[in-house]
Amino acid sequence: MPALAGRVAVVTGAAGGIGRAMALALGHAGCQVVLADIEVAALDDALGEIRSQGTTAIGVQGDVRSKEDMEALCHQAHARFGPIDIVCLNAGVSPSGAVLETSEETWRWLIDVNLMGVVHGLRAFVPGLVERKSGHVVITGSVAGLVPTPSLGPYSAVKHALTALAEVLRTELDGTGVHVSLICPGVVQTGIAESERNRPPDYPGPSHADPELAQRYREAVAASTTSPAHVAAAVIDALLENRFLVLPSPEGPPMIDQRLKELQSAIGS
Repeated sequence: MPALAGRVAVVTGAAGGIGRAMALALGHAGCQVVLADIEVAALDDALGEIRSQGTTAIGVQGDVRSKEDMEALCHQAHARFGPIDIVCLNAGVSPSGAVLETSEETWRWLIDVNLMGVVHGLRAFVPGLVERKSGHVVITGSVAGLVPTPSLGPYSAVKHALTALAEVLRTELDGTGVHVSLICPGVVQTGIAESERNRPPDYPGPSHADPELAQRYREAVAASTTSPAHVAAAVIDALLENRFLVLPSPEGPPMIDQRLKELQSAIGS
């Protein structure tokens, strides 16, 4: 995608964090932007900010767990702006805790938002991109989807699933004119550790299985040197260069390098 000006972009989880930064960056690059989120007040605030920079944008409230909501999002985006060019499937939640201490309800919440939310987005948007033989899908994964991450075991497991999904999707879409990028940030200055605020009542229970681990998680997020804007800038570069894997956080490459050494050792044994 050689230029972004005039393109139509949809971003889920756009009311805060990485999603909001991506929406702002896409708008700054000249895109018309559809911001989607489950939080109405935060969505309205993000919409006001992106419009203040001169971007043409709309906000759509919806739940990525619902295929009907994602289909409605696609319909509203197309009705307002016409054919869609860029789809950023970014919405996610991040409970912490050991695998055996994480409740079934928390597992289901993670899977329904972080994995099935992306699946619903792909099914709603990608057929239209393929039909037009043009477009770009951005999936927000994580370094935790490349390297097993203790204290975030369930989250890491689901993000590993997204890595595989993105890699297979890239192969399946090869030659269609539709490109795929997988963004794998590490710890970023966002409200991800507080995603419990959006936990619906049909998944009862606490989001963080261990209060001590949860506090350390919050402290790590607060101490991060990676801003959402930095991640968004890396996404823009990936769109312009049609790059698949994006590693915008400094802690990512050393962790991956260590994992590769472990794999190489196993191959040689």
